[in-house]
Amino acid sequence: MRGNDNNTEALFVYLSPETFVPKNHPLRPIRAMADKALAELSNEFEAMYSHTGRPSIPPEKLLKGLLLQALYTIRSNRLLVEQIGYNVLFRWFLGLALDEDVWDHSTFSTNQERLINSDAAQKFLAKIVEQARKAKLLSDEHFSVDGTLIEAWASIKSFQPKDGPKPPVGRNQEKDFHGKKLKNDTHASSTDPESRLFKKGAGKEAKLSYMGHALMENRNGLIVSGRVTHATGTAEREAGAEMVASVPGTKRITVGGDKNYDTKDFVKTLRGLNATAHVAQNNTNRSSAIDGRTTRHEGYKVSLKIRKRIEETFGWIKTIGNLRKTRYRGVEKVDWYFTLTAAAYNLVRMRNLGVATT
Repeated sequence: MRGNDNNTEALFVYLSPETFVPKNHPLRPIRAMADKALAELSNEFEAMYSHTGRPSIPPEKLLKGLLLQALYTIRSNRLLVEQIGYNVLFRWFLGLALDEDVWDHSTFSTNQERLINSDAAQKFLAKIVEQARKAKLLSDEHFSVDGTLIEAWASIKSFQPKDGPKPPVGRNQEKDFHGKKLKNDTHASSTDPESRLFKKGAGKEAKLSYMGHALMENRNGLIVSGRVTHATGTAEREAGAEMVASVPGTKRITVGGDKNYDTKDFVKTLRGLNATAHVAQNNTNRSSAIDGRTTRHEGYKVSLKIRKRIEETFGWIKTIGNLRKTRYRGVEKVDWYFTLTAAAYNLVRMRNLGVATT
């Protein structure tokens, strides 16, 4: 028997978003971990806002909205706010009722600026890492470090001489690069001056980029520290040493890395930080900075194998987290969102490891 195609709507709805979300939905443990971390940051948020004036969007909802943006690869705040309006799952994750008004996308972006100008993302990542530590998911002895290029939100056509004539007015002007040398010390992007022209290796295209760095613990592949810097030839080693220095504790640790980290200065710096460099040996054009005293141990081979897992993290951050090409301009903003996206990756990884079940 054919059913009737009648459009009937109830005058009143007595259900909450909680009713529509299955008990085993994969977003439930992520919300539980995020809510716990945000509750611990309540005093930090309180200090960021005035006690008088018009109430803003709660910072907890702002951060959770940006987590949704990373988890579901939503490319703009406009689309995020649009989906919050009609997506019951998103309303449940944010703690919004079915009939509660949703903010305008411009209001969301304006309030987001306050968070980006703070260290909220770094503190949120630290709280997530602390939860992983209490769940005994972290190694406190073995780590890996690496860097990846994040393409800037700027065209190569915007890379103009610093002291040269101003570019012609208009959109998408023709530009001839034949025979011209483009260097960071003489040129800068008019769109994003903090980006740098850089290429990852020989034969690869040079792009205006930033460099993202991550320090991964080797037990379960969780990110314990992350940051973004200018893209330079030494940025990976400099940021790597800074992140290793931030590792808590006094026991000796190992740090895995690729051939780019096989330099005398980096290995010496790690030794000063009570760390052993388990880096891949670079014997192409010079002698390696490490020798048999390091490579003869079985742990060295294990570190070289596990360190490659950090590429999985970068792959998630770039594809799912939507950071292959950043939407933000300037090191500070790109660093903030990279750190939050690393926290989102940790939440997914910890969910898969069964940290939270409610």
